[in-house]
Amino acid sequence: MTSVEEPARPGERTRDAARTRAEILDVATQEFARAGFDGARVDEIAARTRTTKRMIYYYFGGKEQLFTAVLERAYGVIREAEQQLDVEHLDPVAAIRRLAELTFDHHERHPDFIRLVSIENIHGAVHIATSEKLGRIGSPALDVIRRILAAGQESGLFTAGVDAVDLHAMISSFCFFRVANRHTFGVLFGRDL
Repeated sequence: MTSVEEPARPGERTRDAARTRAEILDVATQEFARAGFDGARVDEIAARTRTTKRMIYYYFGGKEQLFTAVLERAYGVIREAEQQLDVEHLDPVAAIRRLAELTFDHHERHPDFIRLVSIENIHGAVHIATSEKLGRIGSPALDVIRRILAAGQESGLFTAGVDAVDLHAMISSFCFFRVANRHTFGVLFGRDL
């Protein structure tokens, strides 16, 4: 008796495609963070996944598009967390503190994010500039900060004229610096960040 494999149902193919894309992105994130954009190899990414180089090109188009997709997903994680932050039920000072803690904790748990952003900065943000998704991704983060600042100004806790982009830069820079420079800072100043 010969067994005949049943063809995959359409829903299964969709799940497999989503799982394959996710696996490629997971491995590509690690590879780009480890080796940088120039040092990462699609062959290596394919070897570490259950797919082929050809399928990576099928799903993403090429190395540049794959790196852009990695950046989109990495930024998406932090932006989604910021959007889920319930700042409406906190006083403005506690809300700013909670936002800073969220950023701090995210960067601590996702050092590959720091590496990817650093790599993209080395390359002049060329991949972010080509991404429609990333072009819109900063606005929700600033909306959260603007709501907190408005509540703080209304209650008299914050002065007027605080810029949301400046505040975001201050929070991000401290949290980013801590992860990005912990090794060099530790050697130079004898202090663990």
